[in-house]
Amino acid sequence: MHPLVSGNTLKLGLFCTNGSGASQTLVPEAPEMDWDRSVRTAQAADRAGFEAVVPFARWKGYPEGRPEHRSGRVMEPFTWAAGIAAATENIGVFATSHAPTLHPIVAAKQAATVDHISHGRFALNVVGGWNRPELEMFGAPMREHDERYDHLAEWLEVVRKLWAETEELDFHGRFFDIVGGVSQPKPVQPTIPIMNAGGSPRGMRFAAEHADLCFVIVQSEDEDAIRAQIEGYQRMAREEFGREVRLWTHTVVVQRDTQAEADAYLRRFSQEFEDVESVDAWMRLQGANTQLMPPEVMTAMRQRFAAGAGGFPLVGTAETIAERLEMLSAAGIEGALLTWVDYDAGLADFTRDVLPRLERAGVRTPVGTPAATREPVAAG
Repeated sequence: MHPLVSGNTLKLGLFCTNGSGASQTLVPEAPEMDWDRSVRTAQAADRAGFEAVVPFARWKGYPEGRPEHRSGRVMEPFTWAAGIAAATENIGVFATSHAPTLHPIVAAKQAATVDHISHGRFALNVVGGWNRPELEMFGAPMREHDERYDHLAEWLEVVRKLWAETEELDFHGRFFDIVGGVSQPKPVQPTIPIMNAGGSPRGMRFAAEHADLCFVIVQSEDEDAIRAQIEGYQRMAREEFGREVRLWTHTVVVQRDTQAEADAYLRRFSQEFEDVESVDAWMRLQGANTQLMPPEVMTAMRQRFAAGAGGFPLVGTAETIAERLEMLSAAGIEGALLTWVDYDAGLADFTRDVLPRLERAGVRTPVGTPAATREPVAAG
């Protein structure tokens, strides 16, 4: 059984450990990209029973004319995933691919290779591409928003056909023209799970139609509002595509002994030590997405990006963090990807203090619990 469909009601994963993390901060204790840390934290999460480790894909840092900027020092996701797969035993291992930067034949073969290295634990996070300087570097066109998803759908169709077809494949589409296409070896799994994080109406429809895991940005901290957001997504998937979707999100974790200490540290790394150059560049890249926003919305968006790419805040004591994760689960979130400024210390504290609370709440089971004794996963 793939870890992503384990019996835990709330699944957990690491996010962004193939670079310096999700936070755009210059706080002195923020780590740089480090392979040993990637392995160390993946193995720690594996031992703790986490279900996923998900890298991000970035080919160029955000500030223009700064090729050395830390935001661009990110390990290539497929190569990284192969190494993590070989160094772990049970956790699901993802790669992230921006479709305009990688031909589907290459992606199909790389994914199948990592699936063999992991003995069937691989999953793929697919992205349509949005960062114009990165795409220009590849000579790829910056397509109109909705057309990016048309391209991604065809890219994914080719990849899936290559995983499944035993004969040579001829494919003549709008974006790809393939004669005698083949990809060997085939994946270990019948098919590799797909994640997508489309947030716009068109992006959500793409994920609902094509993805096994839909990655959402939670838009509220109120349980009823989150539940309404999740149920709306599920209803759209069911009514338009006849599919039941599993919804994941990502989070920013700041765990301290008191709420005041946690709030102070969030303020320290995301405001006092904000990487202003990087965040300014990211805001410019958003272009029309931010031009009509009220100033207060822009300020909040900026801080959430600086803290951890817009992740849902898990800020407070271990008890508070556990309660907020329980709330996300009750609202319909099936999986949470976790980020910290310091992944080593943060993961150790979370495993020691938060995981037991989640187990007592019934949304997680202790590592080693037989699958047959676990509560079944709710549909959707």
